[in-house]
Parts: sequence; structure tokens; C-alpha cells
Amino acid sequence: MASHLSMEERKRISELRALGFSRGRMARVLARAKSTISRELERNRVGCLYCPVMAQQKSDQRRRERPLVRKMDRPEIADQVRRGLAAYHSPDEIAGRMKLVISDPRQRVSASTIYRWIYRQPPDTWDRCLRRYGRQRRGVKRREIAGAVAIAGRSAEANERRACGHWEGDLIQGAQRHGNVVVLVDRKSRFLLAAKTKDRQAWRVRSKLQRLLGALPPDHRRSVTFDHGSEFAEHELLAARLGLPVFFARPYCPWQRGTCENTNGLVRQFFPKGTSFDEISPQRIADVAWLLNHRPRKILGYFTPSEVITNQTPVAIED
Repeated sequence: MASHLSMEERKRISELRALGFSRGRMARVLARAKSTISRELERNRVGCLYCPVMAQQKSDQRRRERPLVRKMDRPEIADQVRRGLAAYHSPDEIAGRMKLVISDPRQRVSASTIYRWIYRQPPDTWDRCLRRYGRQRRGVKRREIAGAVAIAGRSAEANERRACGHWEGDLIQGAQRHGNVVVLVDRKSRFLLAAKTKDRQAWRVRSKLQRLLGALPPDHRRSVTFDHGSEFAEHELLAARLGLPVFFARPYCPWQRGTCENTNGLVRQFFPKGTSFDEISPQRIADVAWLLNHRPRKILGYFTPSEVITNQTPVAIED
């Protein structure tokens, strides 16, 4: 299935159009179908003008307004799930069986999809068929951020780690929410920026992010990706003030920000779970960031994040 056009592809279309390329030639240059190029120019231009930024905004707006069609809304799939639950099969067993006997991925669902569907139903409907029925389940409420742009719109440059300046962000909470640390990790270099914040209020987190990112040169400030935590609700103000696109991973998909999740684990070496950040000084957090940024990383060929982001070469040790 073809992916959506990226911002980089839209910029290339604008350049080729200015050079007088036909739609067929554009398609060959971009390795896309001619119909894709034609549809893009027809749907996302303004009058006779095609602007890649405006085209991206129009595309993102249509995607946000598009009705959400869930697999579990399809009767043939929902009936199979209901029959399995009625027989006290677990969601994992139902999903595994569907994968075994149904070859078409579009006609089956994952265990996580079944769980989300169950917890959207009225209480004591299908959850009573679960093995752990009656136990408290935390965090099942779907979090929504107004105006959030999905990670699907992020550029190929960011996805493939071609350049520094594409960041992933998160908030590490202290014990019993006593103090927090805002973290930003560069996808390519794994360079870490971190700052202590008093609480999770969106304006305070946005202020910290703005200070950390605003101190960077423009070519190291290309995009940032967050999860759907309410602390990132002021993302539009952050984007406007810094002039960089902000994207959001899908809810409950931490692997879409795997670089940040992995770095959080490295930070936890110094601040284990149960640590109250109220008792940690900002200088200590800065020191830990420095240590991690100067640690050789296998994934970087044993260069350090600091060396990669500054394009430096290690100094050879003479015998």
C-alpha cells in the first residue's frame, strides 16, 4: 500500500513544476504513480499556485477530519471476536487463531485492538469474559491532543535518520509525581537535552522545551515528536514560536518513539524508578546528560552522541 507523500516529496514536486516538468516526468523522478502526482496537484494547490507547506497543511487537515473506521466496526470481524469471548478465549488467543486461519491481514485484528474495543464497551459487557475480570486496569482512557499532527506526516529524512535535528520528546516522572524531567533526544545522533520541571502543566513543559530547542542552531531544529501526554498540549504554540513541525506518535505505541524510550532507560541508570526529582538539582541532571552525550554508543559505531551531532572525529591516541 502506497504511503502518503512526505513534505520532502512535496518540496520536490514544487521544484520540478517550476522547472516545467510534466506530471509523468515528476512521477518518474519521485518513483510515484502519475495518478498520485496528478491527485496531489489537483487537491492541494491554491488556484494555480502549488506551495508545499500549504499542501502539507491541507493534507493533514483532511486526514484529521476523515472519519475513523475501525476494524471492529465491521460486523464479520466483530462477530468472530464476540464468539471467541463468549467461549472465554483471551484476546491473545482470539487474535492468534485469526492469524492462523485467516490469510488476509485486513480480515483479522490484534490482541491490543480487541482489548481497546472491550474497554470502550459499557462496563460488565465483554470485560467479564476476561480472565482478570474485576482487577483495576489503569490508563485505558484514550488521550487526545487538539490539533495533533500524526507521525505519518513526518518526513522520510526524519524517519530514516538522515540528518540531525529531528527530536523525540518525553517527560520522565519522579516518584509519586514529585518533580519531572523534560527530555529531548536527537534521532540520528542520540544527543540528549534534559531539564527539570516542577510539574506536568502544559505551559511549564512547553516553556522548558522552548528553552532547550531555542538554544539550538536552526539546522539542528527540524522537527520534534511527542506522545499524547497532556503535558504537550501547547504544541501549536511551541511550533509557532520555534518554526518547526511537531508530530505525535499513535497512542499506546511507544516503539514509534523508540530512541527516546531507550534513552529514558539510560537516564534511569542514574535516577532509578522511585527517585524523587524534587531532591535532584538541575546541575545533577545536566551532569547526567553530559555523561550520556559523551558515552561511546555501539549503534553509532562507538562514536559519542556529542561527536556525531557536532560532526567531530575522535582524537587518536599516540603510543
